[in-house]
Amino acid sequence: MSTSNDPLLQPLQLKHLRLKNRIIVTAHEPAYPEDGMPKERYRAYQVERAKGGVAMTMTAGSAAVSRDSPPVFNNILAYKDEVVPWMRDMTDAIHEHGCAVMIQLTHLGRRTTWSKADWLPVVAPSHEREAAHRAFPKKLEDWDIARIVQDYVDATERMVAAGVDGVEFEAYGHLMEQFWSPLTNTLDAPYGGSLENRVRFAFDVLRAVRKRVGDKPILGLRYSADDTLSGGFSAQDGIAVSKMLKESGLVDYLNIVRGHIDTDPGLTDLIPVQGMPSAPHLDFAGAIRAATGFPTFHAARIQDVTTARHAIASGKLDMVGMTRAHLTDPHIVRKIMAGQEDQIRPCVGANFCLDRIYAGGEAYCIHNPASGRELTMPHAIAPADVKRKVVVVGAGPAGLEAARVAAARGHAVTVFEAAPKAGGQIRLTAQSPRRREMIGIVDWRLARCEESGVVIRFNTLADADAVRAEKPDVVIVATGGLPHIDVLSAGNELVVSSWDILSGDVKPGRNVLLFDDAGDHPALQAAEVIAHSGARVEVMTPDRSFAPEVMAMNLVPYMRSLQKHDVTFTVTFRLESVQRDGDGLLAFVGSDYGGVRKERRIDQVVVNHGTRPLDELYFELKPQSSNQGAVDYPALIDGRPQALPAAGSGAFMLFRIGDAVSARNTHAAIYDALRLVKDL
Repeated sequence: MSTSNDPLLQPLQLKHLRLKNRIIVTAHEPAYPEDGMPKERYRAYQVERAKGGVAMTMTAGSAAVSRDSPPVFNNILAYKDEVVPWMRDMTDAIHEHGCAVMIQLTHLGRRTTWSKADWLPVVAPSHEREAAHRAFPKKLEDWDIARIVQDYVDATERMVAAGVDGVEFEAYGHLMEQFWSPLTNTLDAPYGGSLENRVRFAFDVLRAVRKRVGDKPILGLRYSADDTLSGGFSAQDGIAVSKMLKESGLVDYLNIVRGHIDTDPGLTDLIPVQGMPSAPHLDFAGAIRAATGFPTFHAARIQDVTTARHAIASGKLDMVGMTRAHLTDPHIVRKIMAGQEDQIRPCVGANFCLDRIYAGGEAYCIHNPASGRELTMPHAIAPADVKRKVVVVGAGPAGLEAARVAAARGHAVTVFEAAPKAGGQIRLTAQSPRRREMIGIVDWRLARCEESGVVIRFNTLADADAVRAEKPDVVIVATGGLPHIDVLSAGNELVVSSWDILSGDVKPGRNVLLFDDAGDHPALQAAEVIAHSGARVEVMTPDRSFAPEVMAMNLVPYMRSLQKHDVTFTVTFRLESVQRDGDGLLAFVGSDYGGVRKERRIDQVVVNHGTRPLDELYFELKPQSSNQGAVDYPALIDGRPQALPAAGSGAFMLFRIGDAVSARNTHAAIYDALRLVKDL
């Protein structure tokens, strides 16, 4: 498809604002603010997406308008005057790339906690608590409503002063929509009761804002037009309110979602993760557009260009959000325009980004460590001044990233891989049907390596002689690790690893104890395999909660799968030893809290305790290397190259990365490779 007739590349006139294409980055909070301000790091993140060609980026998700809406995800503080110059700097920098800028504002209502910031009571239109944030709210009084309306107006005026093209108000799950649902609004008239009364607060805000800032700024509302809860805000209500919004003349577009976010399952259905259907709410958003004939935006797991193109070509949407996809690859539009769609780094739906935010961390893409680190990490690799010979041992995610980046630098790269295929632990992870998208991490890197002339020698167990025979300048050991199951005081020979189950090397038993002392995906993946075979499974952990490394939204599909079967979860108990017991096994269980000893009679014990480095080759090469395997950490952190010997001198530098160093995760392994090799 040529750029001239590609639906995604057609402009859209939104009132006075001409958007150059149909792709936007919708509002989201990557948790990069400093002291509540969008400083250099935040600006660099947003500007990179503007450079990549999107028509509009919406900052914040959402910026707080009131002091009693304390941000729980390190949000921008729109209630402070000092935000204006920071927003102005970011807005100007984005505009330089022909990209429109909006910001999303909100009052969180009950979707926060009183123990943050100023320790003010959480407020809502009822005393009903939100399960996700647990605070019991104060029921709003008339003076609360009046001051919060004024806070919205003041915050909007600050953003207009900062030069944004418009402001979007966040309703779904937040205070505005808490008014809309009978489940969360027990106020009397004029703000409770009928649908017209329940939406009054939102319209009061919109009218007051328009009165202050006038007609020019673009205003929009992002809301759930169906919260999918019995007795809540229905699709019929959603269509009615959508028509009211259009007819009011107060907003310029509708941004539609579907569902609710007050629980982890609800949040995951609204913002789906890997293994769940793509674009599940697109048809619903299209139905709102059809019912209103009004500009409609939407984003929810539209992770690929084909689906985005269909959304526009079919007339379901006017602007399509590819937000997590742009965290993975900020240059999607540029690559579409250049006819390089096949080079777009794929969003694999791992949701490492959002899960980290909801766990109180910063947003990072599982396989693009440059996102959120634009000040120190490159999205495009610059060529090196001196070309070298680089040998990489291991073609898992760390090794492939090292090879990709080294080749992009112009180095000659050879990779040794003992297996017949690349991927390492990713290939094992992708055995689970729900996580098969993870293989995109491998496939994308293999394609880039092939384009760059990287030589990969499969079925080759490299030894020191084979590595030295390549006459390398740099050797990078990315051999990964192997499961560590020797964790019991007795009976280690009687247990198997989660990898054994996932690979199919060991068949599931009928009554299985799965001891998880790592808390990551392999334990729950193995539990699924065992449970789906019809076996009984007990997942035991010494932690006070199970699977903490999996995090909230990724946990939802596991629980929906496992709870249908004979699976139980036991926390705060530790498997201590195992012995044979007739045809089965007898497991002895204790507790780190002390004073407890229990027994389990089972026929199989599975242990998940991370990996130990496969590092024999590294230590064999270490004495022969010029650096003895040492990494100059200050140089690594500051983005300066390691001090390498002269090319062709016969001396080689030795490094190891990923799980060959220690058991971590995919993001850490790829980040290891990028920040080391980008400066070689």
